[in-house]
Amino acid sequence: MEQLTTSLDVLFILLGAILVLFMHAGFAFLEVGTVQHKNQVNALVKIMSDLGVSTVAYFFVGYGIAYGVFFGFNMDGQLTQAMTEKSGYELVKFFFLMTFAAAIPAIVSGGIAERARFYPILAATFLTVAFIYPLFEGISWNGNFGLQAWLEDRFGVGFHDFAGSIVVHGVGGWIALAAMLVIGSRNNRYAKDGSIRHVYPPSSIPFLALGSWILAVGWFGFNVMSAQAIEGIQGLVAMNSLMAMVGGILAATFISDKDPGFVHNGPLAGLVAICAGSDIVSPLGALVIGLVAGALFVKAFTWTQKNLKIDDVLGVWPLHGLCGIWGAIAAGIFGSTALGGLGGVSLMSQLVGILAGVGIAFIGGYLVYALVNMFAPIRMNEEEQYLGADLTFHKIHANPPKEDFNR
Repeated sequence: MEQLTTSLDVLFILLGAILVLFMHAGFAFLEVGTVQHKNQVNALVKIMSDLGVSTVAYFFVGYGIAYGVFFGFNMDGQLTQAMTEKSGYELVKFFFLMTFAAAIPAIVSGGIAERARFYPILAATFLTVAFIYPLFEGISWNGNFGLQAWLEDRFGVGFHDFAGSIVVHGVGGWIALAAMLVIGSRNNRYAKDGSIRHVYPPSSIPFLALGSWILAVGWFGFNVMSAQAIEGIQGLVAMNSLMAMVGGILAATFISDKDPGFVHNGPLAGLVAICAGSDIVSPLGALVIGLVAGALFVKAFTWTQKNLKIDDVLGVWPLHGLCGIWGAIAAGIFGSTALGGLGGVSLMSQLVGILAGVGIAFIGGYLVYALVNMFAPIRMNEEEQYLGADLTFHKIHANPPKEDFNR
């Protein structure tokens, strides 16, 4: 029975890893559908290449920083032990957590799209996945540096983030903000008086919608499989994910007056927000969390573009950064027994955890992108942006004209 349980745990977390891996197709198509046609190929290649770099960075460095297990260097036979014990559970656990880590550059990619050079971005990807993301991951999910122990001693419970509203999405969104500040906005995006000069509508609503659907389906693996073992699985997590997703859809639909871009990002806003408290809030609480997140994304996306002059192509800072913060706060509110939750959460611990995560992400992200930019300028020049990243870096259009095949 022990062997059967171990094997089931391996299968359980492997299915989760596969679902979250498939979410990267969602990131890719969401970006493909949003950017201009001349940058679609770059979006696809960038997400795929980022995944490869992220895996190597996390295997050799990041996973070790977070959990003290350096598989890549096989310290004290750690890799050999993982290969031979518990049906390889530790290896599929790495696979699962790696797909979370790889979400960081996928999130950043949408914010800095259409003006970033290819190889400097891969260098930044390596550094963020190797050092910045696992630093806070280890603090939150492995008790590194004693912050969780201090919170438990001070407020009774630690920072609660079941599936990564802050650890993954908040960190990714705030790193993206730092990257956007380093790189700047697209050419001709803003006029001299600060008004928006050029509006770039989505190039393909069908691709955008496809990306949203893939992400939404994969998210149930992202959340439910965060239990990491069969005995920890909760139907509550699945139900809460559904209700928050629906809340995000409804809020975005009515507040944006059925704008397709907002409607298809609404469910993602709700799902980002529910990650933190999906195991402790009630389904009614999850619905409210999703409604607020959907409304927050619609309003924050427009406000940040117009008022803060942040050229965030996919709105990743409002979607992941701000909705991630709301999700962590909401876990502290709706997770309380007074509001129908299961308890075991403190709003003060949530606020401290949020500040730590945002601080590490923004400061670390800014340092990484500024450092890379010093040695290899990240921003595409005016001519390259005019031609588009597809021709500049990949020498091909997303849909090459027929005459190209007859040469």
